[in-house]
Amino acid sequence: MSTGALRAHLLAAGLAGTVATRREDSLRSYRLFAARDPRVTLGLVPDGDWDEAGLLRLMAEKCGVSEDPGHRTGPDVIDPERTLRALDAFARRLAAAASRRAAVLFGTGHPHRLLGFYAALADALSAAGCDVLTPAQGRRVDMTTRFGLRTHLLEYGGGVAYVREAGAREEGREPGAHSHSALPVRAALESAAASGGPLPELVIGDHGWVCGAGQLGVEAIGLADTDDPAPFVGEAEGQVAVVVPLDDGVPSAHYRPLTRYVLNRAFLSR
Repeated sequence: MSTGALRAHLLAAGLAGTVATRREDSLRSYRLFAARDPRVTLGLVPDGDWDEAGLLRLMAEKCGVSEDPGHRTGPDVIDPERTLRALDAFARRLAAAASRRAAVLFGTGHPHRLLGFYAALADALSAAGCDVLTPAQGRRVDMTTRFGLRTHLLEYGGGVAYVREAGAREEGREPGAHSHSALPVRAALESAAASGGPLPELVIGDHGWVCGAGQLGVEAIGLADTDDPAPFVGEAEGQVAVVVPLDDGVPSAHYRPLTRYVLNRAFLSR
């Protein structure tokens, strides 16, 4: 897929340009991050003193959202050129991992939307000789949700980690629960270390998977929406290597052209 074709797709699918993420939701996340609310820091402990104004400037730089603090309602905006540049950087990291046959770990807090995207990358890296890790399969992870403390299980699909609420089954659908927590990646890394097996040289994912891994010093790349400032703060401070700005809540089929583009740029197409 050419750059021009992907740019057109980003706009047509609502992955960039005017997106479904609401400005008021993004601003709320910036306010909560400035207050160091763990629901939006996603396992990241920032070095800088990030206030709302500083976060808005950062997100304008990284995503292309409006820097005007008076703009408070309506849909948010992502600059497709920023998305394309970040996808190219993302692809370069994949190519580098493939060239050295690195051990990699995939994880997502958006399994209903992004599992297929990551699974295709995992398959390509595995074919290139990378060890796609699956530590802590079935491990219990207790996480605080809006409904209180809930027990989740860490599982894998297509080489990609996700959590599902204990006892929950979703027959015929992509599995798992939406999660922002960094506890799953910490459980996976702890299990890998305890088993004496290989540790990941690269973590690929979103939400707490990227921020939690980056905070622990593991190279991490992933995707993030305009209402998730933590990965972009991590990138600005050097804990996260690459963050691709895009809407992370569109139908899963809309991410397939991104898969083709990234694998082609990483010389991993088959």
